[in-house]
This record gives sequence, C-alpha cells and structure tokens, in this order.
Amino acid sequence: MEALVAGLESDQAVAREAAIARLTLLGSRAVAQLTAFLESNPAPAACLAALRALEAIADGHALDAILKATQATDASVALAAVSAAGAFMTGPRGTAVIDRLTAAALDLDRPDAVRVAALGALRGLKRSTIAPLLDALVTDPSPAIRALASGSPQREPDGAPVFAVEDDLPDEPDQVQRALPDALDRAPLPAVLGLIERIRDREASVPATRRPDWTRARGRAHLALAERDSRLALYDLRESLETAPAPLPVEFLAALLKVGDASCLEAIAAAYARAVASRQGDGWWSDHLAEAFRTIVDRERLTRRHAVVRKIEKRWKTAFGHLWRAPAARARG
Repeated sequence: MEALVAGLESDQAVAREAAIARLTLLGSRAVAQLTAFLESNPAPAACLAALRALEAIADGHALDAILKATQATDASVALAAVSAAGAFMTGPRGTAVIDRLTAAALDLDRPDAVRVAALGALRGLKRSTIAPLLDALVTDPSPAIRALASGSPQREPDGAPVFAVEDDLPDEPDQVQRALPDALDRAPLPAVLGLIERIRDREASVPATRRPDWTRARGRAHLALAERDSRLALYDLRESLETAPAPLPVEFLAALLKVGDASCLEAIAAAYARAVASRQGDGWWSDHLAEAFRTIVDRERLTRRHAVVRKIEKRWKTAFGHLWRAPAARARG
C-alpha cells in the first residue's frame, strides 16, 4: 500500500494513473493511507491524484481530509476537493459539507473557479434549501457567481459559457471535466450517451498529447451512466477495450465492474492478452481486467459451457487460463 501511495508523487503521468487505479480498486482499505498522505502536504499534482482516488472510493472516513483540501491555496487542488466533497452532500454529514461549500462560494478571496464549482455543487440541492445563499449572491462582484445565482446562463470565470451535457464541446477538456459531476447526475441518459460519442470523436481528432484528458472525461461519463445502472453505452466500453493502445483510465474499469455483461468478456480477454504480452500498466491494468472479467462471470452466472466463454477459451487459451482462476468460477467449471 505504501508503494502505491508513493506512486502518486511520480513525475510520470502513467505511474500516477496506475497508482490511482490500484488505490481506487482497493476501496476503503486505502482510505487511511490516502488521507494521511493528503495531510502531509504533498505537491499539487500528488494532491490531485489522491483526491481523484478518494472521490472514486467515496468513503465517509475520508471526508475530513477532503473538506480540509477545499481550502487549499492551489486552485486546482481546491477544485478537486470541492468535486470530491459534493458526493457527500446527501450523506450523514451532509450539513458539514454544505456549510463548507457555502463558505467557499461566499468567500471573495477565493478564486472564481473555486467559488463557481462550490456553488455549482450546491445547486444540486433543492432550491428552497439554498435560496438564502442564492439571494445573497445575486449582487456578488463576480459576474460568473451572479449569473449562476440568478439562474442565467452560466459562465466560466474567463467569460466562456459553462459547459452543459447537450452543448457542443469546448476546446479544453478540463472545462468538461469540471462540469461532469453536477451535469451528469441530472442529465437524461440519452444526452449522456450523446456526450460520450462526441468526446470520443474529439479524442480521435486531437493530437496524441491532448488525448488522455479527453479519454478521462469520457470515462467519467461512462461511470456516471454505470452509477445509474444504465448499459446504454456498453458498446463504447467494449470498443474502447478492443482498440485501446494503452491502459484506460480507472473510470472505465469501475464502469465495467458495475454494469459489464457477457458481451464485454471477449473485449476484456483481448485487452488482457495484449496487456500481459506488452506489460502495459506495470501489471495493474491486467490485474484489474481480470477482476472485471471474474466479476462479470459471477454476476451473469456463466459456466465454461457458455458460448462466449468457450469462444474465449479457444481464441485466447493462455489468457483464459489466468482469467478463469476465480474460486467461484472453478467451482462451477
């Protein structure tokens, strides 16, 4: 575990992604060390990585550390913490989260981007709950805050419109990612599917150096659908596995674990075989592909006599020998 947490400080983005993925899939077992790491005041890039993992794990034991991070002087860290805190607004400690986000939204000394993110998260609550806050902010010095409080079309601090799920994509993927947690929770499922398709098209058209951020945004959209028990975009998950030249962001794996079905198994097996052959992701990618494979096999109650399973065993015999190691699968096989 210590080595994984240390990986969050790597100078290499691939190593950080690998650490985030492993820690996310460890779930609550990783929370204590992640929160201790955050409290040690690491560099902003490492803070962002830890907050991404904690947001995906969504364990209440991390909330104090997340709330503390909303006050970070680095705007990118504070934004990540606001996003992570928003998931707890309706939980047992929702009042503490709402109070902290309200304070951030009202604080004129905070960067506009942080204030807008905090207010955007709070707007997910009933209007009657936040009416006093909105009333207080309609005359705010910030045009972005005034527009958001009044219900006018939202604007980013630089004057650009705030992205909505149905909109054309902006030039920068971070503008999409800032909007995703709030926008995807309420958007109609077909609109989220349309967003995934537009992001995929954008990924294909941008230089390779800009592609990872767009891929991560697409993964977040996939996870949002999965958390709503929707398999509407399962075809894109399959195609992503079949064609990905490198490990995908952890959000793709999390979505597979939630809603993947038998139709995904061939794509997982193909990706697993490639990963093992090329040692992609230093092992974490193949390990969690195998976990996704076994989770789906168990959830769908598949045996080795199932047509898809037989096809995989025939085509990827060596890989299948590793993928079919789950005790439950052996008992049925």
